[in-house]
Amino acid sequence: MVESVTRTHELLDATDDHAVADVNDGPTTTEASAEGTTTSVYLPPFRIDVTARPGIPHIASRHRVAVAVRAALEAAGAPGPGSIGVVLSGDTELAELNVVHMGHSGATDVLSFPFFPPEAFPQHERDADGERDPWVVAALKQAFALPPGLRAHLGDIIISMERAIAQAAEGRGGQTGDVAWTPVEELLLLAVHGTLHVCGWDHAEPVEEAGMRAMERRILTSLVETPAT
Repeated sequence: MVESVTRTHELLDATDDHAVADVNDGPTTTEASAEGTTTSVYLPPFRIDVTARPGIPHIASRHRVAVAVRAALEAAGAPGPGSIGVVLSGDTELAELNVVHMGHSGATDVLSFPFFPPEAFPQHERDADGERDPWVVAALKQAFALPPGLRAHLGDIIISMERAIAQAAEGRGGQTGDVAWTPVEELLLLAVHGTLHVCGWDHAEPVEEAGMRAMERRILTSLVETPAT
């Protein structure tokens, strides 16, 4: 599991269960800096902290990205209340992280940094046989049993907006890498894909890959049928 740099627990906002920030996509939580601006979008039981690095292309509101992330968290059975960080960045930062954390050269489209192992989330079909250790599962569930006023930070994802735009325009988007669609559709797919990785999903083995791809399609279909405001 890759170590993330954000805090594990955050205090709940007093109006958390009733407020949704960022409807107008304004930088409501932090001032502009070298790190970019961060907006906290409250979609109970989750808080999605969306950071936009300076100078990145703007193709969709942070609220729309947060809605896609929340849909993926719900589909994967992520426990709440919880928070997740989403960073919208570019090729340079993704290339640096790709080398450090994955050992791969060059930019990639999305990277995920989960705080909890797959056992912390509802079990899904995998190629590997064997039951989960019940003691491990019970211990992990306790990690989410936080005192009132606290939420668990589930992890972080970082997306290259440059890759999203280029892949869509060049017909290298979608799940199969050969789809020509809009940059917004590619961005939402990457947001959903990265969030499912945070929730313990992977695509290294055929059975789990098929399940992950099917879940992504269901989530994206639901986003089209119920567009974000």
